[in-house]
Amino acid sequence: MKRWLSLSTIIVISILISGCAGFVDSRNGVLQERMNEVISEDYRNNGIVVSSYMKINNVMVFDLQSISGGNSRIDVFRVFLQFADKNQDMNFQRVELAFKGKTKFFITGSYYQKLGEEYSWQNPIYTTRTFPSHLYYPDGNPAYGEWTGGLIGVVTEQIEDFTDFHDKWYWDSL
Repeated sequence: MKRWLSLSTIIVISILISGCAGFVDSRNGVLQERMNEVISEDYRNNGIVVSSYMKINNVMVFDLQSISGGNSRIDVFRVFLQFADKNQDMNFQRVELAFKGKTKFFITGSYYQKLGEEYSWQNPIYTTRTFPSHLYYPDGNPAYGEWTGGLIGVVTEQIEDFTDFHDKWYWDSL
């Protein structure tokens, strides 16, 4: 009897794993197709190469592979936001920001969805300067804090955080 339970348990687990893998594989195809559309629909995105895929536990990875010498930090961030816009219909637990396969930061899935929903109307300067305060390191610790004080001082610090984030994510490795 025990042997039968063990064998049946193994079969059920195998079926579940196969089904989950198929689900992740189908989402990977959709994600990469959408990424390819983002790159091709805006000429400013030429030269940026991103691989987008799912990991277990409903984690999506935005894996920057390369950028050309003509691309800037803002170009990479625009691709990220345009991709969020395309993925408004998908819910993720979190979204990891990786460079050549190595995760450097993540944001929550709910914040990612908010970015996508707001893309068409939100002031891009606001999104740019507030983005770092939503970043976490892979270990779960916040990457940047919230700034308080006078407007000019706060905006200056937020833009410095934005630049520092891009440097740590990929720029320093180019």
